Amino acid sequence: MYLNTEVISLTSGKKPDKYYAILEGAMKVFAENGFHKSQVSRIAKEAGVADGTIYLYFKKKEDILTSLFQEKLGELVEKFNDGLTEQMTAREALTKICQIHFSELEGNIHLAYVTQIELRQSDMALRQEIGLALKRYIILIENILERGKRDGSFRPDCDVKLVRLLLFGGMDEVVTSWLISGQKYSLTAQVGPTIDFFMKGIES
Repeated sequence: MYLNTEVISLTSGKKPDKYYAILEGAMKVFAENGFHKSQVSRIAKEAGVADGTIYLYFKKKEDILTSLFQEKLGELVEKFNDGLTEQMTAREALTKICQIHFSELEGNIHLAYVTQIELRQSDMALRQEIGLALKRYIILIENILERGKRDGSFRPDCDVKLVRLLLFGGMDEVVTSWLISGQKYSLTAQVGPTIDFFMKGIES
C-alpha cells in the first residue's frame, strides 16, 4: 500500500465552522503580511469573528499556524489518497503527487505563499511542530520510493531517506521560483520536467 493510517490521519475529524473560518482568514493574513507581522485582530476581522473567539480555538498565534499546516497537509494527503492506486507504477505515483502538489498551490496563491515562507520558521519549537505535520507527507514519498526499489523500477542502491528529501525539496524550490517570477508561467507545466530530472538519477 502507498498510503497507511499513519499517513492519512493528519486531522482529527470535523471541527466547528468558525475554526475553519479562522484558519482561512489566517492563511490570507499570513500570506499578505508574514506570520510575525500578522495580528490576531486582523485574522479575526478576516475570518468574520470577534477577537475573543480566536482564543476559544487557539491558545496563541503559533497554534493557528501549526493547525493551518495540519489541516492543509491533511487535505493534500486526502487528495493523494484519492489519486493514487495500487496499479500505478512508482514513477506514476510520484508524478501524481507532484501534479497534485503543484496544482493545489497554483490554485491557491495564499496557501502557496504560506507554505513557502512559513515552512522556514526560525523559531525551533515552531519548526518542530510544522515538521510533525510535514512528516506524514515525507513518509508517503518514502513508501513510494521503497516500493520502486522492491519492484526493480528504481536502483537498488537508491538512498530512500536522502532522495525523499531531495524530491520534496526540489518541488518546494520549483514553487518558490514560480512565486518569485510573479506566476508568469504554469506551475503544473513543471511536473514533467521535475519528475524526469529525478527519475534520471534513480530509475534502473
